[in-house]
Amino acid sequence: MARIAVFGASGSIGHRVVSEALDRGHEVTAVVRDPVRVTRTHPALAVLGGDVLDPASVTVAARGQDTLVSAVGGDDAAGHEALIEPSAEALVAGLHALGAEAPRLIMVGGAGSLRTPGGGPLWDTPGLPDQVVRIMRAHGAALDYLRRIDGEVRWTSLSPSAQIESGSRRGAYRTALDDLVVDEEGRSWISTEDYAKAVVDEIERPAHIGRRFTVGY
Repeated sequence: MARIAVFGASGSIGHRVVSEALDRGHEVTAVVRDPVRVTRTHPALAVLGGDVLDPASVTVAARGQDTLVSAVGGDDAAGHEALIEPSAEALVAGLHALGAEAPRLIMVGGAGSLRTPGGGPLWDTPGLPDQVVRIMRAHGAALDYLRRIDGEVRWTSLSPSAQIESGSRRGAYRTALDDLVVDEEGRSWISTEDYAKAVVDEIERPAHIGRRFTVGY
């Protein structure tokens, strides 16, 4: 059993990570700006108010945990730009305050910097809307930051496929490091349910500390 704190626990990915972890017998602390937004009750679930951009708040949420998950995201491109890389910096600063007692960090990443079968990053795909590219690059900036401070904290970034949406939990997926996972029909996709499974799988069986990896069907 692991003790897991999840920032962004009321979001589309965060709440699925919380559910997946609880269903597998872990203790979970849901960290949200407004605790009343977490309506689920469970004997192994605690709810904590917190701000992912405040290192002191991160320290409080992370103390005594085995893993800290960040599943935060903005409503639009500007929201992502204001949140994703700054939150990575605040998370690292908050973990630094715990020294050797700091848990590992898993961040929900983006797919934009993954290499496509053509060899270039996904965000260079012709025709992508500017808003989408800006969101991708916000996640890319956070990943670059984590790579620059490698060794200061135990971090992992998990990029989704090019397409991630609510669906069914198949319980199976494929992994790669920096290359987009594409199926036989050329589609790159994953359900939020199986993405959440991949997060908890990584918590239970660490295989990518200090690395980014990605999942897809």
